[in-house]
Amino acid sequence: MTDPDSPDREANRLSARALRYARVGTSVGGVAARMAGTRLFGTGAKQGDAAALAAALGGLKGPIMKVAQLMATIPDALPPDYAKELATLQNQAPPMGWAFVKRRMMAELGPDWQARFLSFDKEPAAAASLGQVHRARALDGTSLAVKLQYPDMQSAVEADLKQLGLLLSIHRRMDPAIDTTDIAEEIGERVREELDYKREAAHAGLYAAMLAQAPQVRVPRVHPDLSTGRLLTLDWLEGRRLLDFVDHPLEERNAIARAMFAAWWQPFSRFGVIHGDPHLGNYTVFEEAGRPAGINLLDYGCIRIFPPSFVGGVVDLYRGLQAGDEARIVHAYEVWGFRGLSRALIDVLNIWARFIYGPLLDDRVRTIADGVAPGDYGRREAFTVHRALKEQGPVRVPREFVFMDRAAIGLGGVFLHLKAELNFHALFEEAIADFSTESVAARQGAALVEAGLR
Repeated sequence: MTDPDSPDREANRLSARALRYARVGTSVGGVAARMAGTRLFGTGAKQGDAAALAAALGGLKGPIMKVAQLMATIPDALPPDYAKELATLQNQAPPMGWAFVKRRMMAELGPDWQARFLSFDKEPAAAASLGQVHRARALDGTSLAVKLQYPDMQSAVEADLKQLGLLLSIHRRMDPAIDTTDIAEEIGERVREELDYKREAAHAGLYAAMLAQAPQVRVPRVHPDLSTGRLLTLDWLEGRRLLDFVDHPLEERNAIARAMFAAWWQPFSRFGVIHGDPHLGNYTVFEEAGRPAGINLLDYGCIRIFPPSFVGGVVDLYRGLQAGDEARIVHAYEVWGFRGLSRALIDVLNIWARFIYGPLLDDRVRTIADGVAPGDYGRREAFTVHRALKEQGPVRVPREFVFMDRAAIGLGGVFLHLKAELNFHALFEEAIADFSTESVAARQGAALVEAGLR
């Protein structure tokens, strides 16, 4: 008898996709219809519709919840009230029961799987969009985090990405200022990668190598003998939620913020790699001598590896803005893949660039943005840019920007939560001190080979 959770039963099956369409279609179809009504007829959504949609998606296991979060970060892809509600989703979903856990563990590690652990908690410690995490203990006593993928996720991903395509196609027809074609492709590729736990294990190894000289960032060790393509076992890193520290002394909050900066920008500036999902559930704070000493980086499903030339464009834009060198600014945009840049479009892109780079250009101790709530970081600037693009567009946004922008906005929100006061200019200058595209290419190539990603 074939196990119901075996890999051959969980391929991209038509029947599973059809069932997923039925479960998700009503919610997503509803938001699409309300978007169309709002834009075509000037009608507003009914009070409570946005919250109801967020609640419905929050109860669905699978990628649609992750896609909803991403949609909330794309300027004007959804009406503002929907974007605000969907942005609150934190990858939490109702967990699967013990019967599922036993079937999954047996399918991945064999019928004697329990003998391979000293202990294994029946209740999950966390339940997310694609799987759930259980605490366990290895035979040598090591604390473990065991991540199990939900059944039929490949089919769910394909079905949910179809729904994403529906939303973005409506967005393009109703408002062609931003061409979202590349955005949809980028989201699809990253979400599909998150199904491959062997790849995620390699990403964790990659981060361990890239951050080996950054003691303020801890990366969990992978246990390959207890991991498969749908099961990932890592060290359990003890830590507390970042929000537990928002009222701590400034020195402690700044220490956490510096660790966050290192965790995201050191891998990018030196290796061309960025963590594309900096929401609050993906890290905890570890302490030493009763004080916060750094962060535990917990999830490695959504990792973006950039061409070294893209990193060069980031540095060129920074230097161009710093020196008022318009030719270098335009060159950076072209390296990233923007085409047909008119004077007016360059001016619009510069609005966003000056917002993102503003704290990095300002050589003083400051907050990331004065007088801005964490959830509002970047929204006003995105609205200004989009309104200007309606007059000057259309523009096709290169796909790399989906997760680059998401990282920048997500980190800004963290710094605002912490009310951190740092010299971001000095931190960034340190990160790019010995930058060259050749050095990034060399480091990246060696690191990817070592991690088994190339």
